[in-house]
Amino acid sequence: MPSLAASTSSLPAAPPRGGPTDAATARSSLNLLRSLARARRTDLSHRALLLFRSLHSTSSPSPSTPPPNFCIPAALSAAAFLGALPEGRQLHALAAKLALSPAHTVVANSLVHLYASCGDPASALALFRRITEPTLVSWNTAVDALESNGDHLAALDLFREMRRERPDLSPDAYTVQSVLGACAGAGALSLGLYAHAMLLRELGGAGDAGEEAAVSRDVLINNSLVDLYGKCGAVELARQVFDRMPERDLASWNAMVLALANHGRVRDSLDLFRRMTETGNVTPNAITFVAVLSACSHGGLVEEGRRHFAAMVSDYNIRPRIEHYGCMVDILARAGHIEEALDVVAGMSCRPDSVIWRSLLDACCKRNAGLELSEAMAKLALDVPDDAVSGVYVLLSRVYASAQRWNDVGMIRRLMSEEGFKKEPGFSSIEMAGCVHQFVAGDTSHPQSEEIYEKLDEIQQRLTSAGYKPDLSEAPMVADADGTKGATLRLHSERLAISFGLLNATPGAPIRILKNLRVCKDCHTISKLISKLYDVEIVVRDRIRFHHFKDGSCSCKDYW
Repeated sequence: MPSLAASTSSLPAAPPRGGPTDAATARSSLNLLRSLARARRTDLSHRALLLFRSLHSTSSPSPSTPPPNFCIPAALSAAAFLGALPEGRQLHALAAKLALSPAHTVVANSLVHLYASCGDPASALALFRRITEPTLVSWNTAVDALESNGDHLAALDLFREMRRERPDLSPDAYTVQSVLGACAGAGALSLGLYAHAMLLRELGGAGDAGEEAAVSRDVLINNSLVDLYGKCGAVELARQVFDRMPERDLASWNAMVLALANHGRVRDSLDLFRRMTETGNVTPNAITFVAVLSACSHGGLVEEGRRHFAAMVSDYNIRPRIEHYGCMVDILARAGHIEEALDVVAGMSCRPDSVIWRSLLDACCKRNAGLELSEAMAKLALDVPDDAVSGVYVLLSRVYASAQRWNDVGMIRRLMSEEGFKKEPGFSSIEMAGCVHQFVAGDTSHPQSEEIYEKLDEIQQRLTSAGYKPDLSEAPMVADADGTKGATLRLHSERLAISFGLLNATPGAPIRILKNLRVCKDCHTISKLISKLYDVEIVVRDRIRFHHFKDGSCSCKDYW
């Protein structure tokens, strides 16, 4: 990535100063700069920055130089595409020096977009707050900055602020797409339904039928809706949107195949893939096969997984990526074919990552494959540089706990403490009346905490009466006393969320919970029991997939 001070010898020489063609030259230079920036190609974005440097390399620009308030946004667009934060900061400094930031709204908007594209949403939001008169584009850019960087709740809060503080601004398709993405990320179904309704109402629903039809035909918006409903646990609504789409692209099919797979609708997912290839006139890509192999993994379909993996290479000439190998290893290992999974790893065309070794370690744990093999998998996972080292230690501690080797469990705990590793904190969130409530284990910060814990006591009594006994292997990182272990399990975040849901949900409505970690075995067991004892459907989206608990059973069929 060249800096703004890089050589510009490859660029055409500037025309002579002064003369009748100065204005035309300035327009031509600006058009060229904008064209290079808008091309969305790495090499041309580099040239856009070099051209900007050549145009503004002197303190006193010539009459043929385009005004900086027109040039800087184009250069910022190129820097944003490249993720070139140092160059973007140089442009920010220049804009501030020329009094264009945050006073000039277009320049300020471009800077917000730059920081968002470079993974710095805090700087993007701070700059947005300094814009004196933010336009709809300003709000859209700020909301998207938060959503695209994973801060979904903050994005929704900012959208609510826009609706509250600026009722004169009518959301457009860009607003709605960002809000739909934030709702999908946060698992906020009712807010997503509101955004969908707003889309129809404010973008044509109450006015020009042609405009309404255009919205209903927009493939990107419909794809966002499929993604929203799929990620919020409403897979039937996702399928309705998909089936009604007048036009679909490859992303549409991929989103629906994956949504069905993640909800345990494995056969529906594979049938849709077959329909896509046979009658949809769509050629699958690498992402499609991640979805297909995920379906095979969730369903324990070993033979079909082998067949689709082979067809991906032989029929579609798609070179396997780390994600495909990861799915295949997971399919084989979880079905007990650990030796074959190791053969797949040995034949990989890329280096295995820690996710693959952790998948093997998890399978060893669940299949009781033996301490020696589990320890070997843990060592291989720890040898790969990764930020999630704590996850390996937690899995290994569960292996020791399952073998009743509590001294080794304590050793793992001490090692994590000495090395400064901390288990990733788990949280569960639940949306109620358009507001997302988040819980962590043992949480007492919620305004309804007293009622939540009273309900939790009632749930525990009914579970015990139904014959429930806690699986203490799921609490290996706590004190040694069994009573303490059982109490710790009882305070897991999803149990608090379920308790809150039972207190507040409309009778007959599902309780929908989003969890940032995988559901533990013990919480999976009690969720099934609660669904039967309280006659309620509980939908849990964990890090891997969805679990639909109803009438004492789960959609995963206890294969997860």
